[in-house]
Amino acid sequence: KMPKPITPLVAVDAVIKYSENSIVLIRRKNPPFRGEFALPGGFVDVGETVEEACIRETYEETNIRVTIKKLIGVFSAPNRDPRGHNISIAFLCKPLTDSEKPLAKDDAQALEIVKFTDLSST
Repeated sequence: KMPKPITPLVAVDAVIKYSENSIVLIRRKNPPFRGEFALPGGFVDVGETVEEACIRETYEETNIRVTIKKLIGVFSAPNRDPRGHNISIAFLCKPLTDSEKPLAKDDAQALEIVKFTDLSST
């Protein structure tokens, strides 16, 4: 029997276009980046697609149901996360309906709707 290979973990991030000029950011509840702004997201569970993980994690952290519009990019630098080598797949998403109510849940201690013009100062 071959030994199980050691491989990077796979994560997803959601860039939620909340309005024409704003996105949703969370403040992390847990280390290593507690209190820091982040995109909603998390690790892919065994048996789910990256798209399913993005939709699930986004809802778990923001209470917003989303639809995925497109792949933004893949971020795979081995040392980008102090917890270990993670490959993060980022998607552009939009709320499923206009009545979605943003709410910080799960790994998010707070949630903010941030205008693009404010991003350079956060």
